[in-house]
Amino acid sequence: MKDFADKLLERFLRYVKTYSQSDSESADNGNLPSTPQQWDMAKLLEKELNELGLENVQVTENCYVYACLPAVKGYEDVAPLGLLAHMDTVEEVSGKDVKPQIVENYDGKVITLTEGSRLDPAEDKYLAQAALEHDTIIHTDGTTLLGADDKAGVAAIMTAIDCLKNDDSLKHGKIEIIFSPDEETGHGMDKVPLQLLSSKKCYTVDGGHIGELETECFNAYKSDITFIGKSLHTGSARPGMVNAITMASSFVANLPRQEAPETTDNYQGFYAAMDMTASVEKAHVMLLLRDFTKEGMEKRIKFVDQLASVTASSFGGKVEVKHTQQYLNMKEGLDKSPEVVENLIKAYSEAGVKAVFPPIRGGTDGSRLTEMGIPTPNIFTGGHNYHSRTEWASFSQMKKATEILVHLAVISTKDKA
Repeated sequence: MKDFADKLLERFLRYVKTYSQSDSESADNGNLPSTPQQWDMAKLLEKELNELGLENVQVTENCYVYACLPAVKGYEDVAPLGLLAHMDTVEEVSGKDVKPQIVENYDGKVITLTEGSRLDPAEDKYLAQAALEHDTIIHTDGTTLLGADDKAGVAAIMTAIDCLKNDDSLKHGKIEIIFSPDEETGHGMDKVPLQLLSSKKCYTVDGGHIGELETECFNAYKSDITFIGKSLHTGSARPGMVNAITMASSFVANLPRQEAPETTDNYQGFYAAMDMTASVEKAHVMLLLRDFTKEGMEKRIKFVDQLASVTASSFGGKVEVKHTQQYLNMKEGLDKSPEVVENLIKAYSEAGVKAVFPPIRGGTDGSRLTEMGIPTPNIFTGGHNYHSRTEWASFSQMKKATEILVHLAVISTKDKA
């Protein structure tokens, strides 16, 4: 495999500087992509894929980028495989005007960022590991996130395809690429162009620390709770006024404190209050419900219904509750196609990486694809502290992710269509 480090770094820096933040409210209202800036990222990738000489390069009407690397001569009967990453960045922290900072041979010193943030290996075991290895790390200046989620994945796929395309010693079957919009809003696979995709096995490159090979994730629902009150002049409010603000506040305060995102880990599920808009007459609360089992999710939905009903009743108000499925645990689907994960374990081994299997405390486009019948496990990228101003990426781990993709393509030549 020819050296690819310089190209990988150049791509990653170019991608994180390209603004592509998504918007949940717009996506929930049926807009895909949810923001115009995602088109800029899509057009950039379309141009680069054409320059690499891939076939059938296109951007769909909903901003999905598709391309195909044809099989090497003599390997046309190999089962095709798909590689996916997402183009958008999360909306909670700005992804505009990203200024990546490169630290070569990181020595473990505390890195002070603007806006009062810092990177401290005493508080981050993975950063401490990077210091021991004198890794090259890339971080933000503290005013934005970095965007390694998931532009590290995009860069790894693009660089691996570059390697496969331009190294005659690397044999492979047909490889398909999809870069999706709006993964961060939960709508990344809503309009995925399955009519273009011939692959019956895919891999997302959207994970974190080196070695992570993710084959299970949360079941995920979004709950919209709307409390209806009654407004009266505050000077003569007794006894008829019903304050929806008070109802919504009481509802959120009575969610189980030990089942929140900040108090759970590993296989523990949670209730996450993510947004509240309120007036005396109407208050809306948006919750995220997460659980690894179907039974656990059913209990969470029932609890929200009961708590909302009791809260509204105790204040003399009314409430409307709507639950929307976002994605399901992909474990069951992947268990039906063990060879998809087995090939990936072999690719990790070929790259000198030991696979570990933490559960995803979230979801990926792969969980949605697996629901659709295309088994899709997830590969690490080397990104850390996602969705924050302290986000950073390990360049050595990004390189390993790229190597694994190349090895995966070669290993998969044994799979016949």
